[in-house]
Amino acid sequence: MLFRSLDGLYYKPRTDHEPLARHAEGLIGLSGCLNGEIARALEVDDWEHARSLAGRYGEIFGAGRFFLEIQDHGLPEQRRLNEQLFRLAPEVGLPLVLTNDLHYVRADQRDAHDVLLCIGTASNLETPGRMKFGSGDFYLKSPEQMAALFPDRPELLRNTRLIAEMVEFELELGKTRVPDIAVPEGETVESWLTKEAERGLERRYGTPSEAARARLAYELGVIVQMGYAAYFLIVADFVRFAREQGIATTCRGSAPGSIVTYALGITPVDPLHYELPFERFLNQDRVTMPDIDIDFEDGRRDEVIRYVSQKYGEDRVAQIITFGTMAARASIRDVGRVLGKSYGEVDRIAKSVPPQLNITLAQARKFPEFAAYAEGAEHGRLIALAEQLEGVVRNASTHAAGVVISREPLTEIMALQRATNSEGVMTQIEMHGVEELGLLKFDFLGLANLTILRTAVDRIRETRGIEIDLDKIPLDDAKTFALLASGETTGIFQLESPGMRRYIKELRPTSVFDLAAMVALYRPGPMANIPTYIRRKHGQEAVAYLHPLLEPFLKRTFGVFVYQEDIMAAAVALGGFSGGKADTLGYAVRKKKKKVLDGLKQELVAGAAERGVARATIDKVFEAFEPFTDYGFNKAHATCYGLIAYQTAYLKANYTVEYMTSVLNAFRSKEEKVAAAIAECRRLGITVLPPDVDFSGLDFEPEGEAIRFGLLGIKNVGAGAAESIVAARETGDPAASLQELCERIDLRLANKRVLEALAKVGALRRFGHPAQILLALDDAIAGGSSAQRERAVGQVGLFDAMPELAGAGIVSLPNAAEASTRERLRWERELMGVYLSDHPMNALAPAMQPYVDTMIGDFDEESFADETATLGAIVQSIRPMVTKKGTSMAIVTIEDLTGSMEAVVFSQVWEATKDAWVEGEGVLVAGRADQRGEQWSLLVESVLPWEEASRLSAEAIRSKLVVSGNGRGHQRRGTAPSRSGGIPKGLVPEGIDLRAPILRESAPDEYEGDVPQGAPTIEPRADAPARPDAVEIPPDAVLHIRFKARQSIEETIRAMEIVKGELRSRPGGTRVVVHIPQAGGAQLLPMEQRRGVAWDAGLPAILRDRVGGEGIELELVSSGI
Repeated sequence: MLFRSLDGLYYKPRTDHEPLARHAEGLIGLSGCLNGEIARALEVDDWEHARSLAGRYGEIFGAGRFFLEIQDHGLPEQRRLNEQLFRLAPEVGLPLVLTNDLHYVRADQRDAHDVLLCIGTASNLETPGRMKFGSGDFYLKSPEQMAALFPDRPELLRNTRLIAEMVEFELELGKTRVPDIAVPEGETVESWLTKEAERGLERRYGTPSEAARARLAYELGVIVQMGYAAYFLIVADFVRFAREQGIATTCRGSAPGSIVTYALGITPVDPLHYELPFERFLNQDRVTMPDIDIDFEDGRRDEVIRYVSQKYGEDRVAQIITFGTMAARASIRDVGRVLGKSYGEVDRIAKSVPPQLNITLAQARKFPEFAAYAEGAEHGRLIALAEQLEGVVRNASTHAAGVVISREPLTEIMALQRATNSEGVMTQIEMHGVEELGLLKFDFLGLANLTILRTAVDRIRETRGIEIDLDKIPLDDAKTFALLASGETTGIFQLESPGMRRYIKELRPTSVFDLAAMVALYRPGPMANIPTYIRRKHGQEAVAYLHPLLEPFLKRTFGVFVYQEDIMAAAVALGGFSGGKADTLGYAVRKKKKKVLDGLKQELVAGAAERGVARATIDKVFEAFEPFTDYGFNKAHATCYGLIAYQTAYLKANYTVEYMTSVLNAFRSKEEKVAAAIAECRRLGITVLPPDVDFSGLDFEPEGEAIRFGLLGIKNVGAGAAESIVAARETGDPAASLQELCERIDLRLANKRVLEALAKVGALRRFGHPAQILLALDDAIAGGSSAQRERAVGQVGLFDAMPELAGAGIVSLPNAAEASTRERLRWERELMGVYLSDHPMNALAPAMQPYVDTMIGDFDEESFADETATLGAIVQSIRPMVTKKGTSMAIVTIEDLTGSMEAVVFSQVWEATKDAWVEGEGVLVAGRADQRGEQWSLLVESVLPWEEASRLSAEAIRSKLVVSGNGRGHQRRGTAPSRSGGIPKGLVPEGIDLRAPILRESAPDEYEGDVPQGAPTIEPRADAPARPDAVEIPPDAVLHIRFKARQSIEETIRAMEIVKGELRSRPGGTRVVVHIPQAGGAQLLPMEQRRGVAWDAGLPAILRDRVGGEGIELELVSSGI
């Protein structure tokens, strides 16, 4: 290889003299800048070496083809070098040429380039000794400016033209370089694709319909004519390999719209059944490379890439590079840091840029808040620099999916480098350039949900003996749609976010079509159509079409524009466009190709006029489709995702334990995901058993109707140690003691650190409590090691020879006090990432509750930035930081019973409160909500350790939890779940608001929710109708609903679901307070609901009848009743 860029000490493109000489024909060489070989020799006045190098390069390249470079960027060392080169050139007989290093285009970009250097070297403008350029002359100079540098040596500039005239280079673009693939003798790739597709069609349909055969013939004609037959065979081949290896796979993007991909087994989606157009995928009128995006299990994607590399040659397969660029907000943050601005100041400016997809700083200037910063004297320079750096490449990484397969060695086409995410290689050209070179790009994507599906199916086979083929499960399963309608979609693909849960609950889907529509609509822009879709589906709004001709195309979506293909359908229906032309129109809309779009729109208007469709209708169609231009999904992609969502919901609804086990394993390394999944298991009534060396496997595994925590979920327990423990267990009866366990396991793998972790999480509980185990470990390990050494040399101990004395030589565990609950919980959280046996907040929440107005889990899409909130939580971790100004601050992770979040403690607050933050301790924290992306944090203004608060009066506590003015108060959507026996917030049905209690800290502990004296109970009349009309009652009336104390959690949840449904079915103005059992039923916690109810005299009878007379109490309370 001529230029080495894949190995070596410095990992830079370079070459040695010998290979350069072998390949020098046709090349022109220049001596380089101050860092060149010849320049470095002259720098130390080594003239002999400089002459030798110059002569050697002159010989390698040939006469008149190697030039000594003259540069002048205003640097003193450059001027010295130039004088030396003027002397050297005639001595060695080499020509000179004038060049200029180019690091930015215009002279006024010098400061921006300087800032960019600081960003790249993690420094700021004031950092001593930082990297910087010594002048501002590294820009693209005009011919006049270059000529003025050496007016007495015009040959320097003439030689630049000479070199340009000598260069002859043509880069062949647009020619497809399809890899060679083997087909049976007598076949071409085209004939073989046709036969494979026809055989696949019969496998899929049995006896294919005429429509299916016609569609296949049409698609094959397009594929063959466009020269892509080999592409489809390659994809079909590696998908087949994946399936044969048991690797779950599916297809996303527009490719599921092809019946060829369906027949070849590339996609499980039937394009005829789901009415998917082929032209959105491949269109002769819009010649683009085919793009089949294949998903594999996230942990096994590399197996498929290795297969492809081995089949086509490792020198012909590479992943694709991608370049990270500075977006609008990021450029502001980076520039602000380099300029030494404070974090808070820069954060405010960055957040003034509207959170719109791909917004630029120039576009942001149209918004008043950002414009005020941009046009002000104080921040104008920062923003001007940020605008110059916006879009600049910041880093290079490996594309998440792109793989290129070439017919010839890739090094003959482009430069390669080591991939950043694997041991493979990647291109040095990004994907669009790769396509321009005619190379075929394949997308190999990793999807965790495929891993979940495959492992769940495997576990169902192992535990129940049931074989499930996900491609053949019923698509009308009642339990599945009941689960989806409940909104309990934790662990369900694409449907987990709070907003999606709310919408899917309101939608009450009844088909995969509904799920596909929701996946497509739940995006910025199209999201506005969700309420209309839901109302029309349930007959709450009349279905309407912009024109009757659209009904056949939009009937399934109730007249609502949902997919990118809907603009294609409108063009076909209203303007008579062909499928290909309609796709070209859709492409122009998506890519904002105004010139193409204007021309096609005029054609559409003309075609519509011939059909009696007014131009105003066409304008309305384009207006309706406007939200889809940035973030619309194509129908094939949404259908594929909708199908996966259904499959995950099907397994969760019908095989819950096995499915949730797979969810836990898929996200084992992500603590927050594991915690959320365990919380969902608890809500579902599935016990998550603690780790135990006698029962735990490597992974989470089903154990009856429970799930056992896996050994690999424990920190410090590696795969080798876990395998050793499991293997030792399988050799016979369980170990009788800790020492016997140590005798059986490989202590090189399961060392003291591993055993300490197992002891702390209770996995060795059979031998003793954790404090005893920790004290006994050294002796047990020593005894185990001794026994293993004896066995290794063939010695038989007394107790081996006399089994009846087994255990007699083992020392009993030392007496020791058990570790406190608090300490054990700290160990659990530290080593498993989750509180498993209990939660420290269970003990603190009831006492903290009077001072807490929200829970961490309440921050969702309905929250808003800058609202004030007071939380009660446990400090999980503290990350001190130093600002660019040298002051200290911290990011603190806090956790309550509903989740965790970051609390940002800025310098002033941190200096005043740093002693209050102690890991594992409870705190009351007051501050303001802040959102970055989808993540919420709390900007802390005050904090009070609970240990200190517990000694203060209520008034003193409140006086210390202050938040500055001008902030909107939190809407008090939550309150703390109580200790064991209460209803954790995660179990309360959505729709029952856990808001702040009506009665605060003044209520005694034994408060049972008594209402004021003399407040009568409203009993229903015996002759009251089932749903009487709402009646007029005093405006201050409050309906109190109390759930029976001492009943089971399951019974209470069922009652709450019933109450929720009735309340939502009759919205009105009467306030509602729900009293939820807490502290094992010892008290009731009153929660005012966000929505009122339309009171009528029959409501109590309806609720009592549905819940059961003993399960609920209702009272209407008012001073006027």
